[in-house]
Amino acid sequence: MDRRELAAFLRSRRERITPADVGLPAGPRRRTPGLRREEAAQLAYISTEYYTRLEQARGPRPSHEVLAGLARALRLSDAERDHLHHLAGAPPAPAPGPSREVRQSILDLLRRLPQAAAIVTSATIEVIAWNDLAAALMEDFSALPRRERNLVRRAFLGPHPQGRRLYGVSDVEEFARMSTGRLRATAARYPGDPEVAALVRELHEGSAEFARLWDSHDVATEPVMTKTFQHPLVGPVTVNCDVLDITDRDQQVVIYTAAPGSPSEQALRLLSVVGTQRMDVPT
Repeated sequence: MDRRELAAFLRSRRERITPADVGLPAGPRRRTPGLRREEAAQLAYISTEYYTRLEQARGPRPSHEVLAGLARALRLSDAERDHLHHLAGAPPAPAPGPSREVRQSILDLLRRLPQAAAIVTSATIEVIAWNDLAAALMEDFSALPRRERNLVRRAFLGPHPQGRRLYGVSDVEEFARMSTGRLRATAARYPGDPEVAALVRELHEGSAEFARLWDSHDVATEPVMTKTFQHPLVGPVTVNCDVLDITDRDQQVVIYTAAPGSPSEQALRLLSVVGTQRMDVPT
């Protein structure tokens, strides 16, 4: 426990919050920047004396419950909350399972990429957000039950409509190896998550290919930078594949773009107009 740094950190976080931020009246003759110590203590559900001792670097090591109260009272971000725990000598417990909540700024980013197909995947390689062009290129994910949005499950267990495994992508075998390695690393990060364990068990029992790859214990593979989708309406679409890590959520943004002036770019433009409507089914 670093008492001096903890005291300074608490003071700095308290002084940046105004009473209005937490629904308290400002009151007359307020000389303290931000909240008063007694106000911070009240919001954290601890005594003023205890909080004062923490800010004076004289307090005992806070419990996880006290740290949770302080983080809530001082409106700490995820990074600040983790820092608070480390200063107190009580490292935060690992997340119980992969996050499926996508930040609003990432959702806004997907909408601002009209000429690119973009998806967000969780640590279990479940598609948890997508833009319209991704739905047109791959699948209308909004029409699928959640379990069918998991790309690793889809690669190994299907369904494979029209004989197209994982949307007919050219790198399906490489994706199988990559996704197995990534899922193994995910299982190590979330050893207590029943959903991750159930997914691994389902794949291991249902796919000999997955079982072979899983039992190889590989966790790192080279990414595929270019791939081709076999689309039932517009034919082959060759795209560059770029991946952006969202480290604080353990998620990835996958962006597919076609070379400028290429037939694949024209195909994506057509898909952006057609959307997810089926042109091969009579109306």
